[in-house]
Amino acid sequence: MYVCSCFGVTEQQVKKHAEDGACTPRQIASACKAGTDCGSCVRRIQAILGRAACPRRELADQGKPVLTDLADAA
Repeated sequence: MYVCSCFGVTEQQVKKHAEDGACTPRQIASACKAGTDCGSCVRRIQAILGRAACPRRELADQGKPVLTDLADAA
């Protein structure tokens, strides 16, 4: 199912980015652009991410890059 119609991003893609360390909608946006155009998918992305613990949250809170692997793959 598509989460972001603007960029054709699926729920599976969002889940994959989350598994790879994306903890916030902003980090998902950095990985695949979802949520950066009309913004109607941001709430759905938040719901997919939920409130689960994020192994890379500490790095993100310090302003350090946590998605370098994803950016290189894109």
